[in-house]
Amino acid sequence: MPAPRRFSIRERRARLARRHHLAPSARAASPVDVARDLVGIHSTDPRTVFLSLWARMRAVDVAAIERTLYEERSLVRMLGMRRTLFVIPRELVPVLQAACTTAIARRERARIVNLLSQAGVAKDPARWLRQAERRAIDVIESRGEIAGTELTKADPRLDRRMLMAPGTRFEANVSVGSRVLTLLSMEGRIVRGRPRGTWVGGQYRWSPMERWFTEGLPLMTAVDAQPELIRRWLRSYGPGTIRDLRWWTGLSAGEVARALEVVKPVEVELNGTSGLVLADDIEAVRSPRPWAALLPSLDSTVMGWAERTWYLGEHGPALFDRNGNAGPTIWWDGRVVGGWTQRQDGEILFGLLEDVGSEAVAAIEAERERLRSWLGEVRVIPRFPTPLHTELRNR
Repeated sequence: MPAPRRFSIRERRARLARRHHLAPSARAASPVDVARDLVGIHSTDPRTVFLSLWARMRAVDVAAIERTLYEERSLVRMLGMRRTLFVIPRELVPVLQAACTTAIARRERARIVNLLSQAGVAKDPARWLRQAERRAIDVIESRGEIAGTELTKADPRLDRRMLMAPGTRFEANVSVGSRVLTLLSMEGRIVRGRPRGTWVGGQYRWSPMERWFTEGLPLMTAVDAQPELIRRWLRSYGPGTIRDLRWWTGLSAGEVARALEVVKPVEVELNGTSGLVLADDIEAVRSPRPWAALLPSLDSTVMGWAERTWYLGEHGPALFDRNGNAGPTIWWDGRVVGGWTQRQDGEILFGLLEDVGSEAVAAIEAERERLRSWLGEVRVIPRFPTPLHTELRNR
């Protein structure tokens, strides 16, 4: 039996540069292309979507991204892998729904019923929740689009309060309506639309799923959807390890194993570790010219693998918070070399964690100026502070 194909770190970085549209020669023409090739753009922080697209496109403006999201509706914001919010191409919605989100929704429904019971909202909390959902759907369909605060005003039942995470630092008194909206979105019945305020805001309006899919959301089974999701990850992020796949998808070991039996990837060597790649994707990829990039918090590339040493090195403690959220990163030729932040006066500060040489510094400074010019008067202070972010802000 021949030895497994060996992928060097340099080759993995070359794939990352080209397939994630980070090298200038590989920049994309449309937001949909980026979202498809990343298998989703992180959207926990709404600013991440716009900054991730800015870093990867030849030309992009906020209006074009918003038009793709809210008018053409070729992109959809939905909860997916690891219970994380993503912006994905419309074609991928049925895949994520069946592969991940339906199971998350089942757990969330049981959780809400339990919270309603603890709060003494109703004798039959499951029935009460179904009635609240029907009322929420009726209001959303009659309005076409509605903000969460407007929904709770439409029906007193939806404005009932529940205590979440009592006795912890996450304790909060939230409305039933907000949990109902989240559950309905997990079940593929409603979609987050245009936010209130500007593009940096995260208070979304809600619309019926039929505004994106006129005949309703196409149905898939998990048996079909999970292999498709893993196939797409391997095409965009491969080669990678089984640990990478389990972490990124949030699926169980058994689900990943069953999906891999369908996908049938081939085993390869990754710097002494066993990895996987699609059987038709073993050809070498040529490295582009050295490139610099400024990526935002929770960017899909930064969060694309569980095993990150090959592009992150030893810089993780400075660039991730205690919960594993990545802050803004600076890249040079396929590896993370520092981080950046923006001050209230608009200046973008960056800190390097290693000596990268004068060519790299000049390229990074050029990207900083390109970003500063694109942002204009907008401020994008990271939602998840990291040690390096705090250090830069205190300079």
